[in-house]
Amino acid sequence: MDTKHRIEVKNDHLHATFSRDYKPILIITSGDSVQYKTPDIDWGYTTKEGDRTLFESREKETIWGHPIIGPIAIKNAKPGMTLEIRINDIVPSWYGWNSAGGNNDWHNDKLGLSELDALNVDWVLEWQKNKGICTNKNKSFSVKLNPFMGVMGTAPSEQGIHSTIPPRYCGGNIDCKELTKGSILYLPIAVEGGLFSVGDGHAAQGDGEVSGTAIECPMELVDLTFILRKDLSLQLPRAYTPSGWVTFGFHEDLNEATIMALNEMLQLIQELYHVDKLEATALASVVVDLRITQIVNKTKGVHAVLPHGSIEQN
Repeated sequence: MDTKHRIEVKNDHLHATFSRDYKPILIITSGDSVQYKTPDIDWGYTTKEGDRTLFESREKETIWGHPIIGPIAIKNAKPGMTLEIRINDIVPSWYGWNSAGGNNDWHNDKLGLSELDALNVDWVLEWQKNKGICTNKNKSFSVKLNPFMGVMGTAPSEQGIHSTIPPRYCGGNIDCKELTKGSILYLPIAVEGGLFSVGDGHAAQGDGEVSGTAIECPMELVDLTFILRKDLSLQLPRAYTPSGWVTFGFHEDLNEATIMALNEMLQLIQELYHVDKLEATALASVVVDLRITQIVNKTKGVHAVLPHGSIEQN
């Protein structure tokens, strides 16, 4: 019988880096579900009454990282297998924020924003009405919400601690807005137990995350089901989303990230439609969309999308 677990927000459950050596806070069986509550990116949670609780990492890292919960281990998970993560539900909290300018990131330098004071925008999130509202410089705006988790990853096999900022072959800070409720994320397993962690809630984000932040927010509920796939071995993450199949590429060079995402998509098309790579490329050119996931996390991200129903085999 599959079990449902609940993980609360507290220091003992939080860390700010990935490592194969971190002890799991929970060991589950394939098919189990875990429900999380996650803090905001500033390592806190604020009530509507204005009371703020701050958290810290149990690992006491000396570098900044996203507040991520975990890791959890899956029994019998071994390197070379794949972890299937079913995103059952994501419910944002009541507030969020994003910012622009104020630092010397490469994109801010190119846009002429590095020397300007940072602009911080506070958002009130109305989940029942599916909108976020901000008022800034006496102007009010609203946007539709599309909540997803920015960081979902298994631990890399390489020794030492690893920053949460760049995404990598086993996931991490993917920042893909397609990974909403109803999606399935497939992550390569690189270490015994998998060691999965999650955090960095986003209420809404455009492809690219061009200012460096989405609407960063805590989540009241993140409900995930974990299934161990011994029959599937991946080199990079893959996802099945409400809009279509998604493959990913991560690299400091945007061209290289593009080729990685495209290669993964061509492999998927070959698997789905039993064609060779040349035929898959011809089909991809007609129906596959290439999108820039994000440009702001040191390692750039590209995702390729194959919309559902876009190819029919007669």
